Amino acid sequence: MDKILSLLESNGRYTAGQLAAMLGEDAGEINKKIEQYEKDGTIVGYKALIDWDKTDREMICAVIELKVTPQPDRGFDKIAERLVNYPEISGVYLMSGSYDIQLIIEGKSLKEVARFVAMTLAPMEGVASTATSFVLRKYKDKGVIYAAPEVDERGNCPV
Repeated sequence: MDKILSLLESNGRYTAGQLAAMLGEDAGEINKKIEQYEKDGTIVGYKALIDWDKTDREMICAVIELKVTPQPDRGFDKIAERLVNYPEISGVYLMSGSYDIQLIIEGKSLKEVARFVAMTLAPMEGVASTATSFVLRKYKDKGVIYAAPEVDERGNCPV
């Protein structure tokens, strides 16, 4: 695997100069490679990973498992193409195992997410069933470890 990609995946803020120094290469060449990766879709975007629990933004995250009926000649692609267009859905994954598609959904409340599942996902053509799990706490996301859980002084349990 390309070392530039590995480094950028760990820290998307590295400059071409910093990457060149780490890899012992020319910054101009590094920049050309990055531009090519962006052009050909190898690098699809750059994002900051935010610990929203440290802000005043109220947000709930849910993992939704869908069992779907594959479409003739399109398989699971047709339903996935519809799902990626909902702004509430931040991740869509074709899975092996007991369900077909996994969604990551963000909303302002449990009720909002439940309403989206009940009113939008469950009745969608091709969806046979849904199962919803709510994320209670993130310990690690995309390789980044979040702060250690706070300890409840009454019983030494994480909160």
